[in-house]
Amino acid sequence: MASFSWILSSPSLNYTPLPNKVTALPHKLQLISYRSLPLNRRKYSLSIQSVSTQAPSTSGGIAPAILITDDALKHLNKMKAERKEDLCLRIGVKQGGCSGMSYTMEFENKENARPDDSVMEYNGFNIVSVLESGTCPASFDEAIILKNKSEEIEPYLNGRCIYLVGMMGSGKTTVGKILSEVLGYSFLDSDRLIEQSVGETAVSDIFKLHGESFFRDNETEVLQKLSSMQRLVVSTGGGAVVRPINWRHMQKGISVWLDVPLEALARRIVAVGTGSRPLLHCESGDAYTKTYKRLCTLWEDRSEAYSNASARVSLEDIAAKLGYKDVCNVTPTAIATEALVQIEYFLKK
Repeated sequence: MASFSWILSSPSLNYTPLPNKVTALPHKLQLISYRSLPLNRRKYSLSIQSVSTQAPSTSGGIAPAILITDDALKHLNKMKAERKEDLCLRIGVKQGGCSGMSYTMEFENKENARPDDSVMEYNGFNIVSVLESGTCPASFDEAIILKNKSEEIEPYLNGRCIYLVGMMGSGKTTVGKILSEVLGYSFLDSDRLIEQSVGETAVSDIFKLHGESFFRDNETEVLQKLSSMQRLVVSTGGGAVVRPINWRHMQKGISVWLDVPLEALARRIVAVGTGSRPLLHCESGDAYTKTYKRLCTLWEDRSEAYSNASARVSLEDIAAKLGYKDVCNVTPTAIATEALVQIEYFLKK
C-alpha cells in the first residue's frame, strides 16, 4: 500500500518527502491516519504535493507523518498570537483521487473542530485530522457524489441554462465553474461580460465613471442575450435580482440562490479585500464592521427578490447536515451538489 509523508521544515513552511523506510522514522514524528479531510477556504492556505511510495503492509495501515521543526513551530505560534485565536493546523486534501493528490495545511479556529476530528498536541500547537486509515478522503467522495448527481439530473435539464444568484461573496463564480464542468456546460460571469462590453473596464470603474444605473442597463442587456442560449452556467452580479425584467430573462432557465449568512460573507470579503466591490465604500469603521453594515443594508433591499429563484441552497442547512459549526467549512463541491439536488426538486415538482 502507498504511504504519504512530509516534513514541515522551515518558517516558510516548505515540505520535503521523508525516507521510504518507515521503521527508520525519527522518534519525534507523530503518526496521523485519516478518513476524511474536508477543506475550508481560509486566508492562510498552504499547498504541498504528495510523494507516493511503497510501504510494507500492516494490519493498521501506514499513515502520513509530519515533523514540525523548532523554527516552523515558532512561526506557527507567532501567527496564532497575531490572530489572537486558538488556532490549529488542519491537514486537508484536494480532489483528485486516492493517490497523487495535492494536500493542504490550513489554519483554523480550534472551536470549529468536528466530532470525528483527532486533535493532536505538538509542543503546544494543535494539529487536527480525522482518524481512520485505508479509505479515500471525503473530498474524493464528494466529487463522486457530485458526478453521480449530475448524471441523474442531466436528462431533466434538457440544456436549460442555470443562473446563480446571491449576495456578493456567496461563491457564485466558484460554484458555477464546478457545475459547468460536471454538467459539460460553458461558464460565464455576467459582470465579466459587462466589463467586456464597456471596453474591458472593471466593474468598480464602471460605477465610478457611469453610475450604477448605467451598469444595471448593461446587466439587463447581457442577461437578455444569454436567455436565448443553452447549456450555460451563469454567475450573476449580486444586484441582478433587483430588476423584475432580469427575472423574466433568467426564468427561461433555472435560477439558483446561494444563501450565505451575512457574517460569513463579511469575513470572506474582508479576507480578499473590498477594492473590487463598489457598493462597499459607503460605510465608516473597520473593514469588517463597515462591510457587514453595508451587506445588511443591501440584504434588506434584495432579500425578497432572491426568494424568486427556482431553487435555494442554504449553507446553514448544509453545514448542519455535515455537523459543521462554521459554514465556511462547507466545500464548494458540497455546495454544487446541493445545488443539483435543489434543481432536481424544482424540475420534478
